[in-house]
Amino acid sequence: MLIEIKESEYKVDINLIYATNENFTGIPVYKRPICYLHEDAAKALLRASQEASSIGLKLVIFDALRPTEAQWKLWNHTPDPNFLANPERGSPHSRGVAIDLSLLDQNGNQLEMGTEFDAFTPLSHHGNKEISIIARKNRLLLLGIMTSAGWDFYKNEWWHYQLFESRKYPLINDEDVPQSIMM
Repeated sequence: MLIEIKESEYKVDINLIYATNENFTGIPVYKRPICYLHEDAAKALLRASQEASSIGLKLVIFDALRPTEAQWKLWNHTPDPNFLANPERGSPHSRGVAIDLSLLDQNGNQLEMGTEFDAFTPLSHHGNKEISIIARKNRLLLLGIMTSAGWDFYKNEWWHYQLFESRKYPLINDEDVPQSIMM
């Protein structure tokens, strides 16, 4: 079951980058900026949000459920298996159990993470030591918040987290979503 993630209920900021021109494709991938997650992922997100809040921080979500049609658009633009899941295999995003996010301080400013979201370079890898110490600490802080809330991480992207055993969840097409994202 998919749950719509709302800022007020989950105490997060939502900035779905793929609903804007400000993504690596240069055009909106989503027509409607609606944030969905599988109910299991929504529960883990709530735990992560509460953990961040307990230390004076807030999560900002860049992407969550990504219908299979959207995964194909991204893959057709940039078929890079180091940063995008091949849609033939399926992405955890297209199962509603992955989330791309960062941390905000009390003033709503994003913490320094060493690269922007979707920077498809080795600098985006967890553990990269070529970024500032502040960015390394912030990545570790995000990693601690997310893993303590039940999320697994993807080694190539500091912003990407997914539920363990994500492949047990079925792929989701836009027609399966309560309110279409792609129309």
